[in-house]
Amino acid sequence: MGFLDRFRRKKDDESSRIARLLLGGRIVDGRVVDVEEDAEGIVTRVFYSYNVSGVDYESSQLLNPEQQRLKNRYIPGVRVTIRYDPRQPPNSAVV
Repeated sequence: MGFLDRFRRKKDDESSRIARLLLGGRIVDGRVVDVEEDAEGIVTRVFYSYNVSGVDYESSQLLNPEQQRLKNRYIPGVRVTIRYDPRQPPNSAVV
């Protein structure tokens, strides 16, 4: 490990990134655009859009097992709550 490696910010894994957004991210309304389902019809990924300060963003997120059980919450066109990083609005998560 080099000297500068000690000061570099570590890359977050997806679960810690989402946990950080859920604790400290700003809240905005979004809409489900599309979903991906597995072979059993369980929604595994949600595609969503939201607007921050007049700028439209689109993103996707793998759903955790708890979210997958609430599949009626993730139907295209449904309103969802989004948490985003105010310093980097494209960094977001579905609540």
